[in-house]
Amino acid sequence: MGLVVTVELQELRWAITAARYRSLRQAAEALNVRQPTLSRRLRNLEYHLGAQLFERTNGGTRPTVAGREFIETASRLVKEADGAFARLKTRCCGESGRLAIGIYASFSTGNLRATLSDHHRRFPDVDVHTVDGGHDKLLEELATHAIDITIMTTRAAAQDDRALPLWSEQVILALPQQHPLSDHVAVHWQDLVNEPVLIPEEGPGPELEHLLATKLHCVGARQTLHQDVSLDRLLSLVAAGYGVLLMLE
Repeated sequence: MGLVVTVELQELRWAITAARYRSLRQAAEALNVRQPTLSRRLRNLEYHLGAQLFERTNGGTRPTVAGREFIETASRLVKEADGAFARLKTRCCGESGRLAIGIYASFSTGNLRATLSDHHRRFPDVDVHTVDGGHDKLLEELATHAIDITIMTTRAAAQDDRALPLWSEQVILALPQQHPLSDHVAVHWQDLVNEPVLIPEEGPGPELEHLLATKLHCVGARQTLHQDVSLDRLLSLVAAGYGVLLMLE
């Protein structure tokens, strides 16, 4: 049966420092320990390893041949350990690793885009993976840990203890260029009573439809036209006169 020798990282660091300075006094000062303490720990290390690591003379302390080989290996081990600890720390602090974000609305402009841009600037080592989806889909993926966080316009009661308000956004209206409301400084909800409103089926569409119904106290096929297309196609429909479009700021 082989002999297992347990060596602490601190002992490796002390041996490396002693080899670097070649003086127990200077090494002890660098390590902020007493010289007898350092000397005793190095001798205990040699005893457990069964090998002499240092030659001690009046001129200083120098590594032996075996000691130089040990110090080379010890330096590599300490460097790898320090790297592992640093990576673990940055992961725990969210400064590296992978972050899966459920996106519920367009992030081409506005606060969401600014937030993601700022996060990338501050944490360039984080690999951000974005996932599009509706309210129910993203909450399901959040519950199964398929994504880490989701940014959406509404919250679920079951998630209240893990929800964080980020910002408030105004609802804006896209209109055809010659629309009677296009010269208004502000459009009021009641102005939309007789307007066909295009509603995207994905993203914040359902919440915008619910908001429209709440503000107007009615909703029906005459007011809402559901569309399963992207934002650029919705804007094309607006320009063609098919209706107006509610969007988040």
